[in-house]
Amino acid sequence: MDQAANTTGDTLQRRGLMLILSSPSGAGKTTISKMLLARDGAINLSVSATTRPMRPGEVDGKDYIFVDQPTFDRMVEEEHFLEWATVFGHSYGTPKAQVKAGLREGRDFLFDIDWQGTQQLYQKLETDVVRVFLLPPSIDELRRRLTGRGTDSAAVIAARMERARAEISHWDGYDYVVVNDDIEACYDKVLEILHAERMKRARQTGLIGFVRELMKG
Repeated sequence: MDQAANTTGDTLQRRGLMLILSSPSGAGKTTISKMLLARDGAINLSVSATTRPMRPGEVDGKDYIFVDQPTFDRMVEEEHFLEWATVFGHSYGTPKAQVKAGLREGRDFLFDIDWQGTQQLYQKLETDVVRVFLLPPSIDELRRRLTGRGTDSAAVIAARMERARAEISHWDGYDYVVVNDDIEACYDKVLEILHAERMKRARQTGLIGFVRELMKG
């Protein structure tokens, strides 16, 4: 069922949240992220800054904010990032100004980041963070998915498999863990998590005033 028509589940004012999706490469976080963005109009992709080259079809400022390494390093020094990390030789970071302002306005943000970035975000904005880790049904299936892309050499796939095992070891640093053996079923579970987290009492900033008005009556 498409939930785009009812993305918040209530009409009371609330604080936004930061939904983090992490997984080893090939386990589905990018696909699930695209599904959420297409079907849920209340969640926004957090656009990261990166030093990696722009790929065909990508748009600067929409997919990523593309910067050179000296600029990125200066942004780190000036504390512009909520989190940052270097992956496969390229740096990635989450600009903090737009995220913090959006959370106050009740906007939700989606993060497609690894466990290192997740730890940094959680340390800085713990109560706003919802951490979801996606697991493949098996290592063999993960290897099959990576090979099936047809975009990477055997050496790159081997490196990704090695990194995948390291990433999987951090599964217990997440609030929720979902096995992605079927993409639609996995999406439904992630959507259930998102809806439940939006309804948490601590995020319903409009509840106090609402309940006070009820009690007056």
